[in-house]
Amino acid sequence: MKARDIEIPPVFIPFLKMHGLGNDFVILDARGKEADSVFAHKADLSQKLGDRHFGVGCDQIIFLETSQAADVFMRIYNPDGSEAGACGNATRCVADLILTERKALSCTIETRSRTLACTRTDDGLIAVVMGAPKLAWQDIPLASPCDTLCDTLYVLPSEQGGGVAVNMGNPHCVFFVEDLDAVDIATHGPRMETDAIFPDRANIEYVQVIDRTHIRMRVWERGAGVTLACGSGACAAAVAAIRRGLTDRRMVVSMPGGDLILSWETDTDPVVMTGPVAYVFRGEWGAAFSWGASLSTDNKDY
Repeated sequence: MKARDIEIPPVFIPFLKMHGLGNDFVILDARGKEADSVFAHKADLSQKLGDRHFGVGCDQIIFLETSQAADVFMRIYNPDGSEAGACGNATRCVADLILTERKALSCTIETRSRTLACTRTDDGLIAVVMGAPKLAWQDIPLASPCDTLCDTLYVLPSEQGGGVAVNMGNPHCVFFVEDLDAVDIATHGPRMETDAIFPDRANIEYVQVIDRTHIRMRVWERGAGVTLACGSGACAAAVAAIRRGLTDRRMVVSMPGGDLILSWETDTDPVVMTGPVAYVFRGEWGAAFSWGASLSTDNKDY
């Protein structure tokens, strides 16, 4: 009997689809179910769910887990199966879920990198204290000692002063350019993400300064590619702009999916990110599969 002829009962996995400025997520509630077999292969499951043709499709897959230190633990996976340490837009989405669930105005979310405090503002937006940026080369991390404010090893057409390396719970490199729309992100982004200078790979941001309180940004996300927005990337871009003296300490960061408000009051303060969330739909993803077997490529609709 061929492997594809074996009948395996379908597994139906409830999920919630949300997005923050078009940066979209499949959210799975694994609280109290961490030991269930369906959640035992998160990397494989994330690759299947993240596929926009054979799965649900998203920029990141979010697993909600039980936390002893916060209201919830948020585990973040990319569609390529790699695990991420931070995602600002997903944090706002999860915060809105928890705040609604608990009928509260504030909550805490534990991630692999740090614990984040979140609040609902008077105008219904979600503010997240994203933590203090890490700026030392070994904390990014970089492969060798480097001036993280001006890495002149890598240049772009019309680039202004080299890349700025920042860690916001995950590694970023920010490039300031004169014309954001002229940058070939699909070519430059993946090259920079996987460059040897970044042992853990990196998110790559491209920024055009509009004025002292407004910047535009586009992003190549590690493990996801071009996305409409990136919360931790917006934080990194704001920190880089402030360190370069290009902006004030409070600004609007405009991305293709919309705007975020960023503030970094002093060099020792945490970065605060404020923005909206959106609910798309609830559903059940169903597929007959066997982890690691040839059947895992045979997708069926139910």
